[in-house]
Amino acid sequence: MRVTTKAIVLSALKYGDTSLIVKAFTESGGLKSYLIKGILTAKKGKLKTAYFQPLMQLELVANHKDKGTLERIQDAKVNYHYLTLHTDIAKNAITLFLGEMLGNSIFEEEANPRLFGFIEASLQWLDTHDNAANFHLFFLLTLTKYFGFYPDTSNMDGQSFDLLEGSFTDATISNPSISGENLKIFKSFLGTNFDVMHSIKINKNNRQELLQSLVLYFELHLQGFRKPKSLAILNEVFN
Repeated sequence: MRVTTKAIVLSALKYGDTSLIVKAFTESGGLKSYLIKGILTAKKGKLKTAYFQPLMQLELVANHKDKGTLERIQDAKVNYHYLTLHTDIAKNAITLFLGEMLGNSIFEEEANPRLFGFIEASLQWLDTHDNAANFHLFFLLTLTKYFGFYPDTSNMDGQSFDLLEGSFTDATISNPSISGENLKIFKSFLGTNFDVMHSIKINKNNRQELLQSLVLYFELHLQGFRKPKSLAILNEVFN
């Protein structure tokens, strides 16, 4: 079936010497994988390698067989032109990391317009704002709403956050948890928004520890999730 759809690129892997396999989250059909033959050596053509950088926002014309096989792209154009996302060092590190996180978290081959809209708008916000240091923390925390494991806030006064149960508690637990200074910061992100998240003050150690806790939170609640390799790069940049 021929479709025209908005899409967000999650990853692009070299296939052979000349081709790419691109994984993208589409507005019309959820997660799709595309084989783009000859793109790495083509001097002319509608499809350009630059279109398939992590988290590029595209409009695709594609053939979707919807059988779990590799699909084909007939045409592509940039739907939103980033100003800073791939050129600012900190934002580029965030982009690589979030592309990998999303690629390891989204498995459904069906439309999810609310999730697509959140990712699309969030990336455009990041592209046009300078206060990026807390963006990935707040983005991941908000993302859990769409995956069904947003923290239960009914006992916000609890002395720790149980990552396995997804709730605050005063009980002594053996499960992985967030406590102390990191718990205060974690609570600060709940119920805030992108425009004020930069006002939450975090030192580099707390930021790294909280990020590791959030990645573990995904690992505990999403079957098939793999820890992103780019986490180390992101921590290095924010050092």
